[in-house]
Amino acid sequence: MSDARPRLAVEWRGEGTAAAPPLVVLHGGGPGCHAAADFRALLPFLADRKLLLVDLPGYGGSPLPTVRGPRMAGCADTLAALLDDRDLTGCDVVTTSLGGIVAMVLSARRPDLVGRLVACGSQPLPAPPGVVADLGLGPRARAAYYEAGEPSPERLRATVLALEWHDPSRIPDALVRMRYAASVSPASRAVAADPGLLGEPDDLTGLLDEVGAETLVLWGEHDPFGEPAYGAWLADGLPRGSAAVIPGAAHHPQAEFPERTADLVRAHLS
Repeated sequence: MSDARPRLAVEWRGEGTAAAPPLVVLHGGGPGCHAAADFRALLPFLADRKLLLVDLPGYGGSPLPTVRGPRMAGCADTLAALLDDRDLTGCDVVTTSLGGIVAMVLSARRPDLVGRLVACGSQPLPAPPGVVADLGLGPRARAAYYEAGEPSPERLRATVLALEWHDPSRIPDALVRMRYAASVSPASRAVAADPGLLGEPDDLTGLLDEVGAETLVLWGEHDPFGEPAYGAWLADGLPRGSAAVIPGAAHHPQAEFPERTADLVRAHLS
């Protein structure tokens, strides 16, 4: 079974304490996303935890999936195999966007592996009537980045990172460099040409009822992918969900306002 799954790129960080389980860190799904980049600003505030940074299939240092199938289920099963190989159970998980969906699926499929979960800006299901969300924004931004000629750091900042930060003028140059380097890797370029390489759409109907982890849904006040009401609706649908809004933030509050985000994360995980 392990031969059918890619070996995920992982990195251990932090000091860890005897009283706290490992904290798994999962990134978002935009061009160049990977755990070390997406959580670059937040990690110093969590340095007392033993942190396991994981790049999902096709992102960062991880190869593309080797088997076609439902994307989120495949990511969750590959992550489960990683944790099983390391005899890790009851891990806390902090995520953004795509990573939150994967973590919810993991909690539903393998509740023994997930303790508490923090999901920033994750959208596992279409919005209900009356709630504004744009599930097509991510694919449009990806197309704008890759299809207008050779990708560049400047276009990455303008078409992708500007959606993640409410104030694009504050985007650090170091973050742009990290994301750009990952966005032009062979795996990233292959996915740009054929998004189906990452897997097929999942039917996540009924998912929320199966997520047993105590989950904090964090939402940026100005997230262009969906209004804060989506986060509140998502939390209400989870058996053990709660929600919080981070003022002034967009889609990546953990990058734009790491100290505010860290306060909420640490309170939830403790």
